Amino acid sequence: MNADKKMLDKLKAILQDPPPAMAFEISEAGIAAARIGTRAELEFLPLKPGTLTVSPLKENVLDPDEFMMAVRSLAGTQAARRKKDVALILPDFSARISVLDFDQFPKDAKEQASLIRFRLKRSVPFDVESAALSYWAQSGEKGKVDAVVVLAPLEIVSRYEAPFRAAGMSPGLVTTSSLAALELAPDAGLSVLAKLTGRVLTLVVRDKIQIKLVRCLELPANDMEDVAAVLIPTFVYIEDNLGRSAENLLLCGFGAETEEAERRFTEELGVPVAPLRSPLGVPGGNNAGLLGYLRSIAKNN
Repeated sequence: MNADKKMLDKLKAILQDPPPAMAFEISEAGIAAARIGTRAELEFLPLKPGTLTVSPLKENVLDPDEFMMAVRSLAGTQAARRKKDVALILPDFSARISVLDFDQFPKDAKEQASLIRFRLKRSVPFDVESAALSYWAQSGEKGKVDAVVVLAPLEIVSRYEAPFRAAGMSPGLVTTSSLAALELAPDAGLSVLAKLTGRVLTLVVRDKIQIKLVRCLELPANDMEDVAAVLIPTFVYIEDNLGRSAENLLLCGFGAETEEAERRFTEELGVPVAPLRSPLGVPGGNNAGLLGYLRSIAKNN
């Protein structure tokens, strides 16, 4: 059994557990929430400007009281009744997501985590030893292993979790928006997901089900020129490093500029461009992760 199969079996087992009562996606703009039952009930509660400021380097929750009131308002009477009570989807830019290649990867989980932290120590601008770490291994070329790694300062994660725990809920699953949103993307070919949330652009390059590259950065402004300045060199990098061109581009969070972005990038990149879609609504910068998570539940339960 290869590493991909093990990872998929583990993920499938998690998703086939009874789903949580609720799922939440957090962004500076607000909190998207879903009560999970026979039919998901979706809500979005805007946050006052300045309640959150997303960053992997500094405090994200600037107004804990406002954040707490919003969480309690959305939670209602759905206080914790199970160990895995809620799923929590954090902003991409609150963590560092990377793909690391290893010629040899230990079998022991502690050794794996230690090796990953060592590799990231010089490239991550916060203390990797005290950071929250999540990862999974993918089989790479010629027996190598590509590990998808999510690393975030523990204080940042705990501050996001705090109001949910205070409201009697236990975050059984914590992930990031773009990783959850991948459930909405086709798993064929070499594809790129470009997700825009405010001025933060996340690019995820995937070859079928394998993640090959993740880039997440804050743009000077969220206009097409700034997006193109990151997107076009990424397509060149893909061809140079993966040995072939990306086959399609999926857009998320471009709002009213989606059609213009489709037209422009189809011409400039020479690949089919389409918006990310969900049967539950239009995935945007503030809810795509939630819609992707709900899609995973629908497919696996």
